[in-house]
Amino acid sequence: MPTREVGIVSKIERAEVFVASPGRNFVTLRLTTSDGVTGLGDATLNGRELAVASYLRDHVVPLLVDRDPANIEDIWQYLYRGAYWRRGPVTMTAVAAVDTALWDIKGKVAGLPVYQLLGGRSRDGVLVYSHASGTDTASLLDDVARFRDLGYKAIRAQAAVPDAGASYGVRKGTVYEPAAHSLPDEQPWSTEAYLDFAPTYLEAVRDRFGFGFHLLHDVHHRLTPIEAARFGKRVEDCRLFWMEDPTPAENQEAFRLIRQHTTTPVAVGETLSSIWDVQHLITEQLIDYVRTTVVHAGGITHLRRIFDLAALYQVRTGSHGATDLSPVTLAAAVHVDTAVPNFGIQEYMPHVAETMEVFRSEVRFEDGMLHAGDEPGLGVEYDEKAAERFPYEPRYLPVARRLDGSVHDW
Repeated sequence: MPTREVGIVSKIERAEVFVASPGRNFVTLRLTTSDGVTGLGDATLNGRELAVASYLRDHVVPLLVDRDPANIEDIWQYLYRGAYWRRGPVTMTAVAAVDTALWDIKGKVAGLPVYQLLGGRSRDGVLVYSHASGTDTASLLDDVARFRDLGYKAIRAQAAVPDAGASYGVRKGTVYEPAAHSLPDEQPWSTEAYLDFAPTYLEAVRDRFGFGFHLLHDVHHRLTPIEAARFGKRVEDCRLFWMEDPTPAENQEAFRLIRQHTTTPVAVGETLSSIWDVQHLITEQLIDYVRTTVVHAGGITHLRRIFDLAALYQVRTGSHGATDLSPVTLAAAVHVDTAVPNFGIQEYMPHVAETMEVFRSEVRFEDGMLHAGDEPGLGVEYDEKAAERFPYEPRYLPVARRLDGSVHDW
């Protein structure tokens, strides 16, 4: 039972966890209060959905019933500090689901969109980038042209590395879906081939389209610090908006070496779970954009703390937003993006039609930007009946192997 019961008008009466695969695998938490108000949270963790769902059902849901949903900070601290082994991705994602659902409830009770509860609008729309790719430079350029025609003002560019057999970020067909198999797909990788080729197609994008839009590129943890420094220096004339995840972020000090050799902006954080994981990256100004997300970094409450710290050091936001994050997380991200003063950009990959049959969202794309809408709360509804048509299917992200057979960072 909660220790604070004075003044409680409404209590959390029911907590339900849903796992479904409409396009991607999603774990959704729905909280219902004693006066019938519902709130949605996302607990998706790519390839670990059942672990998160089990943790929520067995270890979190029993702690929520009869608590006051208005006490978001108290519940966050209770769930975080009460977990002696904390900061792990399963724990933080589960806490995020609860926190996001509570903000959704609070917005509905107040009759306000969540961004109004966070301080109101700092901007009229949220700048987004999407993902152009190609099997070679020519097809990449055609895809960049397609996204520019769709109205995007910022585009990430990736192309398959010749003779490497596979490459991160290249779409097969109309949808980019890396988590496609019940067991991990093993993909070959050559750092040398990548370093020779990637700068050439980024230069080709600028040669054809000029500098009238933002160009981004994801290295996806593939390089050592000195390799990343060399790459960043090579592409400085391309004026990238950022190079993302140039080296694995476990060693924050590694980014100091990159900083010493290139002025290409650096973005990091989509796999990190807490403010302590990015503390030195921010306070030492080793990065320019922090990419932590609502669903993986403890919900709206904790993400806002990360962004407030970043604002003190002129580090801007650039939250992860691929389709492994449900429309609940996308909506929550857009509400936060709308409010924070140091917003930079938001990743955006439109969900497939099956996903939007299950999640009905007020978020809309227009002229290169996302708009949160003015519905109370997050503006997302979950169709439980529709979700039943998409049973869970195990899917794993790939594993990368160097050409000599050794395992590399994917």
